[in-house]
Amino acid sequence: MTLSMIVAMTQNGVIGRDNGMPWHLPADLAYFKQTTLGKPVVMGRNTHESIGRPLPGRRNVIVSRSLHEAPAGTELVPSPEAALALLTDAEEVMVMGGGQLYAAFLPLAERLYITRIDAHIDGDTHFPAMNEQDWRLVSELYRPADERNAYDCRFQVLERI
Repeated sequence: MTLSMIVAMTQNGVIGRDNGMPWHLPADLAYFKQTTLGKPVVMGRNTHESIGRPLPGRRNVIVSRSLHEAPAGTELVPSPEAALALLTDAEEVMVMGGGQLYAAFLPLAERLYITRIDAHIDGDTHFPAMNEQDWRLVSELYRPADERNAYDCRFQVLERI
C-alpha cells in the first residue's frame, strides 16, 4: 500500500478557513477527482461535513473520535492507525484532510499530491511544516489563472526520498 496525501495550499500554507476552502478553483477540483477516483479517501469529520456527502467512485473513510455512527456511504474509524488497518488491501490510500489528519499522516506518507496556489490567503487551518529535503519532485504542471480559476497554480507530485 502506498500512503499518499492530496492537498491544495496557498503560498503561506493555508489549506482552509471556517471549515471550508477559501478559494474556488475548478481546475483543482478536476485534478482532485482525477487523482482520487477509484481509490479510498481518508478524511476527518470536519472535512466530511464541509463536503456534505460521500465522494462517489471512492471508498470514503472518516476518522473521528466524536462520531458514533458512520454517515451513509462512509466507513467510520476512531484513529489514523485504524484507517490504515482497514485499508491494508488498497494499492494507494489518499489522505485528503483536514489539518489534524495531515499532521498525523505526514510522517508516514510516501507521496504528496500538492496543488500550490499562487496567492497569500488568510485562513485558520494550515498544512503541517515539512522538511522539503525529505521529498523529491516527480512531476509538476503549471496552470495559469483564467476566467474560471482566479489564481495561477502548480500541480506537484512529490515522493519521499
